[in-house]
Amino acid sequence: MRIGWRDLPEAVRSRAEEIIGGRVVSAASQAGGFSPGTADRVVTDSGRRAFVKAVSPAVNTRSAELARQEMHITSAMPEHAPVPRMLGGFDDGEWVVLILEDVEGTNPRTPWVESELDAAVTALAELAAALTPSPVPGAPAAIEVVAGDFAGWHDIAADPPADLDPWLAERLDDLRAAADRGLAAVATGDTLVHFDIRADNLLIRPDGRVVIVDWPWGCVGPAWLDRLLLGLDVLVKGGDPARAFEGIDPGVVTDVIAGIAGMFERIHRLPPPPGIPTVRAFQRATAEAIRPWLRGRL
Repeated sequence: MRIGWRDLPEAVRSRAEEIIGGRVVSAASQAGGFSPGTADRVVTDSGRRAFVKAVSPAVNTRSAELARQEMHITSAMPEHAPVPRMLGGFDDGEWVVLILEDVEGTNPRTPWVESELDAAVTALAELAAALTPSPVPGAPAAIEVVAGDFAGWHDIAADPPADLDPWLAERLDDLRAAADRGLAAVATGDTLVHFDIRADNLLIRPDGRVVIVDWPWGCVGPAWLDRLLLGLDVLVKGGDPARAFEGIDPGVVTDVIAGIAGMFERIHRLPPPPGIPTVRAFQRATAEAIRPWLRGRL
């Protein structure tokens, strides 16, 4: 269950207000995502707006680690990248707080519609151009981030779950090989990629331009990787992913998505992490949505 601005300790709110530049008089919690921390659009008594994210390691240690990573990444973003500007933040050991530009906009509609998909593809091209080479010192390599996840089919083959789809069980050798090729593919490139492209991490401004938000998973990889993940989101939520996949080797698309599918097939069977009870249902639904596509590709 996500907490809100008013659930934060008074000292944390006061320090955040100092950064924003005024006393917060209204706060609207935002839906979406899986962090147990705050995600509030706030307005001060002088009319200033900001977006405040705060999480405590006491609720979920991993969420706090990701917030620290997001702070590091977002603070290094160039001005011309289509991302929210970071206004400030702090980490007092008990709370990690990010204060960002409040971007006026809404998430793309799902199932995806062609015009919004086109706008997202355009934004990701601008993003890749702005973030090549990576401007963030010490950002992890994509292969380091996904190596364990892309081993999902190997883990499943070593101890197949009783409820494993029969078609998957019959093709485990092919799926392991594809995931291994996908892992090699993401080892290339020097672009800072978002690596969690989904409709709920994109905002469409009133003028139609798209801004890419929520950066805890930023890592260094190939420039096409975020566009491939956009296509995967379209595949899962409805729409034609062909526009997003344009120009990417079809074999690479298959192999990388096979690796991601193995991650979801393995991880959705685990107990939910502390404070994030809904994430396993999301992961299971994603795994189920990818299976028919994989059948058509392998």
